[in-house]
Amino acid sequence: MKKGFVALGLVAAMVVLLLGVVCPSVSSARTIAIGMNIPLTGDIPKVGEGSKYAGLMWLEDIQRAGGIKIGGKTYKVELIIEDNESKAESAVSVATKLITQDDVLAIVGPQASKQAVPAGEVCNNYKTPMISPWSTNPATTKDRPYVFRGCFLDSFQGPVVAKFVTQEYGFTKAAVLFDVASDYPKGLAEFFKKAWEKLHGPGSVVAYESFTTKDTDFSSQLTKIIKSKAQFLFLPQYYNEVPLIVQQAHALGWDKPIVGSDSWGSPETVKLCGKACFGYFFCTHYAAAGAKGSTKVFIDRYKKKYGYVPDDVAALTWDSLHIIQRALETCGGLTGNIKKDRKILRDAIAKIKNFEGITGKMTFTEDGDPIKCAVIVKISDKGEYTFYKSVCP
Repeated sequence: MKKGFVALGLVAAMVVLLLGVVCPSVSSARTIAIGMNIPLTGDIPKVGEGSKYAGLMWLEDIQRAGGIKIGGKTYKVELIIEDNESKAESAVSVATKLITQDDVLAIVGPQASKQAVPAGEVCNNYKTPMISPWSTNPATTKDRPYVFRGCFLDSFQGPVVAKFVTQEYGFTKAAVLFDVASDYPKGLAEFFKKAWEKLHGPGSVVAYESFTTKDTDFSSQLTKIIKSKAQFLFLPQYYNEVPLIVQQAHALGWDKPIVGSDSWGSPETVKLCGKACFGYFFCTHYAAAGAKGSTKVFIDRYKKKYGYVPDDVAALTWDSLHIIQRALETCGGLTGNIKKDRKILRDAIAKIKNFEGITGKMTFTEDGDPIKCAVIVKISDKGEYTFYKSVCP
């Protein structure tokens, strides 16, 4: 019996030694986890799909390169993708899980402001860097040093639209229709109204109508807008709502311009709207038609891989992930302590200047917001999103 125990002990010792020699990389493996908090289901699943596909393309490049070099060491990268169901409460739950259970170094998303604003609070409280590629509501980053965004703000977009319509058409009477229960359209409608009235005086927004998320009948609001004698309609809504509203407006006899915002950027907008949206303008982050350089390379690769032209959300997600990558590559090194490393990454993101993204050049302000240009896009008679002009801060 004693001999058996001795033999077993020797075997166990040899196994331990072998593990130490054969598998040293297992215990010392360096892997960074990046989370994605995106809407794969719910009201705007195409937004989540484009985000996911851009993320997988980025990860593919990282893996092909063997990882990310940080402070002389190479780190593998894991992308943890979670569905927030296009709901604020789910976005909060996802953010909490990614931080407390998955130990992610940073989070990309949520995209829509309705989810990004509450999720941003969670990330900031846990001192975990978050970049929302698409949330333009100022509240997303306000007083939150750990929260950034890859897009311009509504406080910039609202005046851009007001100025563009004034110069392009010479109009003086505006109408606005928006979802009062959603942070993004509600906030943008307010910024636009303020900017329009600054240009044309009090009362120049002759109709300011609202509805609630999930509504499908807009006839009452549209009838009021038509009776107001507004010269155009500003519609800062998502791709699942724009076609319904445009088609109902036309059915009621509306024959004047309808102008959109960056939430129109999904190919689904024109796919669902059809010819009813041809000729309309909207403010956004990039134009796919006629793109050049690295932007065209991204578009061509995405289209070949997934079968359709990427929307602005996909492009902004691509930029956001590359911002994290740039920050990691220039931060000087990581410690292995997740809390300390989150702070190191946060500080490195804040220091980024003149980042050349596929949606434009950007430098971050102290509030985590990029200084960058907006693009006015026209929907062509072929349904393509064509570049019309740039508007810079």
